[in-house]
Amino acid sequence: MFTGIITDVGTVEALEQRGDLRAVVKAHYETQTISDGASIACSGACLTVVDKGADWFAVDISKETLDHTTLGAWSVGSRINLERSLRIGDELGGHMVSGHVDGVATVLSLIDEGDSRRLTIRVPGRISRFIASKGSVALDGISLTVNEVEADVFGVNIIPHTWEETTLADVGPGSRLNVEIDMLARYVARLTEQVEATRDGDA
Repeated sequence: MFTGIITDVGTVEALEQRGDLRAVVKAHYETQTISDGASIACSGACLTVVDKGADWFAVDISKETLDHTTLGAWSVGSRINLERSLRIGDELGGHMVSGHVDGVATVLSLIDEGDSRRLTIRVPGRISRFIASKGSVALDGISLTVNEVEADVFGVNIIPHTWEETTLADVGPGSRLNVEIDMLARYVARLTEQVEATRDGDA
């Protein structure tokens, strides 16, 4: 589990196609504290550490992940958001994030708004019903609050700290972002579906 609070911005140092795609990521973490098999969210996708060095770690990325996230567009030099998995006792500063990407969103617009930036985002229609005003969403692993929603388009405000400490400064109109819907919204929707199915069955 993760919180959506980015703790480092890493750089893709190498990519090698094996059975899966092996990515080597340079990071500022003290990698001696990272266990083999540990989970790290890489731009929102939960990946398993399979090797490490003094200032890098390696992950294997399956075809399933490449097909349903933006990770297939990584190249050497790509900057990616990183978050180590949540430990008992850690502060939950964002919201509960699983690292399981639900789809790929597209940035429609980016405008300055005071000291912040406002992003307008379009999500795939199949997950748009899970996006709610004042609810939470994770974009490339970043926990954000939804401002407004209209059909499959929603807006978020990016404060200067988030802008400077994540890869959002690299995005613009047309950029694609991994999106994970709020876990609570997922379960509420499932419960609602079950209630409606029971009601229809009793009718």
